[in-house]
This record gives sequence, structure tokens and C-alpha cells, in this order.
Amino acid sequence: MGTKVEFKRPDGKAVSGYFAEAESPLGAVVVIQEWWGVNDQIRGVADRFAGAGFSALVPDLYRGKSTAKAEEANHLMGSLDFGDAASNDVRGAVQFLKGRRIGGGKVGVTGYCMGGALTVLAMTMAPEADAAVVWYGLPPLEFVDASKFGARPVMAHWATQDQAFAIDKVDALEAKLREARVHYEGHRYLAHHAFANETAVGPHRIGITQYDPAWAQLAWDRTMRFFGRHVG
Repeated sequence: MGTKVEFKRPDGKAVSGYFAEAESPLGAVVVIQEWWGVNDQIRGVADRFAGAGFSALVPDLYRGKSTAKAEEANHLMGSLDFGDAASNDVRGAVQFLKGRRIGGGKVGVTGYCMGGALTVLAMTMAPEADAAVVWYGLPPLEFVDASKFGARPVMAHWATQDQAFAIDKVDALEAKLREARVHYEGHRYLAHHAFANETAVGPHRIGITQYDPAWAQLAWDRTMRFFGRHVG
């Protein structure tokens, strides 16, 4: 089980987060929430990273708010300043983990849905991050300066039947990454949005989401190997 921590953003403001500490850490990762907020599911993801050897910090982008209702989640996401979240909240979380010199001292960034979009942005706004894994989410391409990724490696997991982030937008993002010669590894799955979210089943799923345990496990295994190489 993790604990609540407080850390400083680059602009000096304080923000809290959920920190799951690995017993014998290989490295550390910042885990970015879906549009639901910091709920039990995303805390569980952080715990899972910690269990696999990566201490994990989930910055609380909504400042204590979370919801299980799509309409309210959409409102919360719509009120979020993505640029500020990436350049201050996420970057501050990366700096906090860097300062603790966990494992080998490297820090990765990963996020799901809205958090996936923020992961892409963070690679342009958080130069301290060493690597990133994007899960089915991307920002508008005009906000992506792929030249700022530098030599840092990126992995991404996309769902070919995703109705929230259409695969043609993924094509366009990948073209930008190729043009900038980003060290990029993309994987596509015959799945729907949120295929790695184990709560996207039964009454808890919305129309466009569907958990797929087989693809989720494969994507997780790939993520572990990737972070093991580049963060561990």
C-alpha cells in the first residue's frame, strides 16, 4: 500500500500525490491518471509497478477530486490545463523522484487515456524524464514538438478499435515521431479504449471502453521489459 506525499512543482507550488514504494527498487516511474482522477484503480496500477520493482508516484492532477461518472469526468478533464499539468505537476513529480535517487536514479513516465496524452506532452516539457510508455491517449498534434523528445526512448500501446483516440490520429503522431527520429516503439492491439483498465467491465464500463485481459497482460509485459532496459 502506498502513502500520500507532497512535492514541489517547478513553479514552487505544492501538489500531493500517491506514492507506492518498491521494496528493492530498480528505478521509478510517474503514473498519470485517467480522466476519472486518482481513484482505487490508478492507485492499484502504482502498487503493481511497485510490486514489479519500480517505485511509482501518481500526481493528483484534480486536487483531491475523482468520480465514477463519465459526465463529471469529462467536466474535470475539460477544466484541466494540460500544459500546466505536464510542465508543472508531472515534471515536478519526475523531479521529486529524481531527487530521491531511487534504484539507478532514472525515472520513467507512463499514463493511460488522458494520462497517455499527458505522457506525450511530458516528453516535450519534462526534460528530466528518461523514458515513457503511452497507453491509448494522445494530445492534439499541434501541441507535440517531437524534436524535444531527444534521444529518450518511448513505447506506446494503441487500440485499433479505439473510439476516443482514432487510429488515424495515431498514424499522424507516429509520422511526426519518425520525422524527428524519436527512439519509438509502437504496438497495436485489436481492442477497444481502456483495454488495460480492469474496471472497464460490466456496469462500470462506458460505451467505448472494454477491458481485455490478454492484451492488457501482453502490453504490461512489454512495458516491464522496456522500463527494465531504460529505467531499471
